[in-house]
Amino acid sequence: MFSTFKALADPTRLRLLAVLVHGEFTVQELTGILGTGQSRVSHHLKILTDVGLLSVKRQGTWGYYRLDGDNPFFHAIRSVVEARLRKETAPGDKERMLATLEKRRHRSRDFFDRHARQWDNLVRNLLPMADYEKELLACIPRVSVVLEVGVGTGNLLAGLRGRAAKVIGVDHSSRMLELARQRVADAGLDGVELRLGEMRHLPVADGAAQWIVLNMVLHHAPHPQQVFYELARVLPAGGGISIADLCRHDQDWVREQMADQWLGFERQELETWLAAAGFEPVFFNRVSGNVNEQDTLLLSAVKIRQGMETHT
Repeated sequence: MFSTFKALADPTRLRLLAVLVHGEFTVQELTGILGTGQSRVSHHLKILTDVGLLSVKRQGTWGYYRLDGDNPFFHAIRSVVEARLRKETAPGDKERMLATLEKRRHRSRDFFDRHARQWDNLVRNLLPMADYEKELLACIPRVSVVLEVGVGTGNLLAGLRGRAAKVIGVDHSSRMLELARQRVADAGLDGVELRLGEMRHLPVADGAAQWIVLNMVLHHAPHPQQVFYELARVLPAGGGISIADLCRHDQDWVREQMADQWLGFERQELETWLAAAGFEPVFFNRVSGNVNEQDTLLLSAVKIRQGMETHT
C-alpha cells in the first residue's frame, strides 16, 4: 500500500495516469503528449509498472501501456481514482492526447484512400488469411437490419444481404465506398445503404441495427474499447455483434504496408472490452490457416446492458 501511495505522489506520474485512463499509448506517444524527454517518461512508467498500476501489451516491437496492472489495493480504489483522473487531466495533455488519436485515424483513412483500388489484392498477396467468411456469415442471425462497420470494397455485402432485409455499410474512406457502391450496382443488390463515417462516431441512430459485423477492421481502430461503446449505442438489448479479425501475430511490417494499428488480438482482451461495453460473448472460434496464412478469430456477443463509456 505504501509503495502505491509513493508512486501516486509524483505529479508526472499522475499526469501519465490521467492520460492512460483514456486508453493505451506507447512510450513515444506519451513523450509527445507530456512534452517530456523519453528517458524521464520511461523512468516513471517503470515505477508505475513495478508497483502494479500499469501493464504493457507487447505488439511486435511496440509496447502499449495501459492502466490495468495487478495491484490489489489499486483495484479496490480504481473507480474513485479514475473518476478523479478524468476530471483533472491537464488541458494541454488532453489536447495532445486527442491529437495523437486523431493522427492514428488520419493515417488509416489516408492509407485506404490511396490504396482502395489495390486493397483486395494487397490483402490477398501480402497477408493471406485462413478461409473464414462462410463461418462468419453463419454466425449472423436473420434480422431486419445488419450494420457492417468498415465495409471496405463491399466484398461481404451480398452475403450480409442474404441475412437481413436491409444492410447499412459504413466506412471512413470515400474511395473505398466508391468501389463498394460499384460492387452493389454491378450485383444488382437492393436494400443496401452505404454511409461515410468513423467507427467511433457511426452515422446510425441509437438502437437502429439488430446485428453488427466487423470484418478485419478492428485492428485498424485507433481506440478499440471506444468502438465497442459506440456499437452498444446503435444496438437494442438483445442485439449482437460478430467479429472476424487477426489472431495476435508478430508481423511488424503490417503497420507500414497495411496501415494496421494493432498486430491482431487475443480472445481475453476482446472479451474484456466487450464486457465493459455491456456485451456477453456467445461464440468463439479460432480458424487456423494453412502454411503462410494468418490464423483468424471469430467472436460473437450479445448486448445485455448499456456499458459505462469512458469519454475521451
